[in-house]
Amino acid sequence: MTAIPIDKLQQETPIVLDKGIDKGKQNVLGILVDAVDYTATVSKIITAARARKPMSVSALAVHGVMTGVLDRTHRYRLNHIDLVLPDGQPVRWALNLLHNTGLPDRVCGPNAMLAICERAAEEGLPIFLYGSKPSVLKDLCRNLRKRFPKLIIAGTMPSKFRQITPEEKQEIVQQIRSSGAAITFVGLGCPRQEIWAYEYRDDLPMPLIAVGAAYDFHAGNLAKAPEFLGKMGLEWLFRLAMEPGRLWQRYVLLNPLYIWLFLLQAFKLKRFDPKDATPPRHETLYG
Repeated sequence: MTAIPIDKLQQETPIVLDKGIDKGKQNVLGILVDAVDYTATVSKIITAARARKPMSVSALAVHGVMTGVLDRTHRYRLNHIDLVLPDGQPVRWALNLLHNTGLPDRVCGPNAMLAICERAAEEGLPIFLYGSKPSVLKDLCRNLRKRFPKLIIAGTMPSKFRQITPEEKQEIVQQIRSSGAAITFVGLGCPRQEIWAYEYRDDLPMPLIAVGAAYDFHAGNLAKAPEFLGKMGLEWLFRLAMEPGRLWQRYVLLNPLYIWLFLLQAFKLKRFDPKDATPPRHETLYG
C-alpha cells in the first residue's frame, strides 16, 4: 500500500484555551473518563514527562468505553488509568449531558499524539514508539521527523503479536528505560494497549500513552475520516466503510448498546458504579 504523506492527512483543529479545561474524572456507564481538552491533556503529560513520573494514558471512543462496560476486570484497569481522554464525540456528549462539563470538542487520540510530539520536540523530551509492525514504525518515524524536525525518537519496538513471558517483559522495560525516552506511545489496538499501559505503568517512569490507530494514520497507511464527520460523531461510519470485515461488530452492535445504556444512566433508570469491578488476578503480558 502506498504511504500517504503526513502533510496530506486531514487533521481536526484542536481547540486551544489559555488555561485548558480539566473537570476531573466523570462517570460514563461506570467508566471514569477525564473531562479535559487538548491543552490540559498536553500539559498533564508533558509535566509528568519532565518529572519522569509514571503515568498511564488512553483515549477512549465508544468501543473503548464499552470494553470496560462489558468486562468487570477490564473496567478495573480502565478506572485505574491515570488519564482517560474523551476520544469519541459520543463520549464527549455524554460528559456534557450527564455532568455539564462544557467540553467544546473531543480529544482525538491521533491529534493528541501530534500535539504531544510537538511539545516534546520543543522541550527536547525523547519519545519511544512501542507496538505495530516494523514497516509501520519505519513510516511513522519518517513522517514524524518530517513534521517535527527537532523531535528525538529514542527508540522503537514492534509488537510480538503474542503473549510474552515475565522475562521478556523485563527486557522490554529495560530497553525502553535505557533508551532515555521520556514518553512512550503504545499502538497495540484496543483493549490490548490499555492493558499494556496499565501493566507497565509502575515499571516505567514516564507517560505511557495508548493511541491505537494513530500509528497507521500518521504512518500514512490508513485514511483518516473527514473533519466534518468527526465533528458529527460519525467517524465510526467512515472507518466501518474502510474496514467492514474487521469493524462491523464493534460499531453495529456496540454503538446502539452504548446509546441505550447512556439513556438509562441519563434518566437514572440504572446506576453504573465504577467500583463495581474486579481486579486482575495476574498480568496478561501482551507483547
